[in-house]
Amino acid sequence: MKIEPALERGILLKRYKRFLADVRLPDGSEMTIHCPNTGSMKACLAEGEPCWFSRSDNPKRKYPCTWEIATTPAGDLAGINTGRANGLVVEAVESGIIAQLQGYSSLRTEVRYGDERSRIDMLLARDVDDRHEQCYVEVKNVTLCQDGGQGLFPDSVSTRGTKHLRELSLMVQQGHRAVLLFCVQHTGIESVAPAVDIDPDYAEAFYQAVADGVEVYAYRARISAEEIVLDTELPVSTTPE
Repeated sequence: MKIEPALERGILLKRYKRFLADVRLPDGSEMTIHCPNTGSMKACLAEGEPCWFSRSDNPKRKYPCTWEIATTPAGDLAGINTGRANGLVVEAVESGIIAQLQGYSSLRTEVRYGDERSRIDMLLARDVDDRHEQCYVEVKNVTLCQDGGQGLFPDSVSTRGTKHLRELSLMVQQGHRAVLLFCVQHTGIESVAPAVDIDPDYAEAFYQAVADGVEVYAYRARISAEEIVLDTELPVSTTPE
């Protein structure tokens, strides 16, 4: 995903009220920007370190700039704009990077499905002989990294994420293919697992979904001010330790 114009650089001063952050600009002035992340952003915040933001020319926006990339305490880069995750995955599928999701003739996003009034992030489909095959893909953005490069999801309790796992299991039970795709926007993460200590209900639903036949993959992004691209598949722990 090319970012045009390239992101602007600042120094993170603080994040507060979940959706706001203050940054210092290169000229020494300070500005409040929008934080597009509802999670805890645990282990992503390093006050006094560089961050990058995009700028909108929409005059109706109270905060025209959006925080996109953070420098973590360990010095890695984390893409904290969860709104970019779906687009990154769609781009990676269409460019052939995600090998497990190739061979489909149509791709739709934000399609209603399931019993709990959900929207699937991506619905792939193809006709094979006399069958119409569908693949339901749920995308989750991963930015929580522990020592040793272990990525975890979620970074706070996620009842919505647990619901999505139930819906994916239901799709498998109905004869469809279902995939959970972890979009890893963190340059220091080397593998992904459910965050058992943070959200045990999510972890339980995750392991049940895997047992039900839901496939799980993780791809890490290459991150810079000019481009964010998924390009590296990572291992996922799918069984309880």
